Amino acid sequence: MTMTFINLPVRDLTTAAEFYRAIGFTSDQSEPDGDSMVLTISDTTRLVLHLRSGFERFTGVATPDTATSREVIVGLSAQSRGQVDELVDQAAVAGGESLGPGMANGPMYMRGFRDLDGHQWSFLHLDG
Repeated sequence: MTMTFINLPVRDLTTAAEFYRAIGFTSDQSEPDGDSMVLTISDTTRLVLHLRSGFERFTGVATPDTATSREVIVGLSAQSRGQVDELVDQAAVAGGESLGPGMANGPMYMRGFRDLDGHQWSFLHLDG
């Protein structure tokens, strides 16, 4: 089985973990372990949060300023159009920024948000 690990820099591990728990991600860790924390998105996908300083040690380069640039857009599937909207609404209630109404493009429905650290995410559903 192939696993996916999404690594992101954050300003505050505890606050970021609380945000992601609010949209349904889970973790066996109740507290950060040093400068990292792992959350489960699905059986095959994990989100690894790093303090910015730890992320920079890991990558060897400065962390981009998410207010002026995007290093990645993380897209995750949802089971329905309704779940897409529900997840983005949960992100907004938890302090994230909704990027507007959902967009339909043929069989795909997508809606995006930015997390507390400005990382851009989208949930999408494909009919069929």
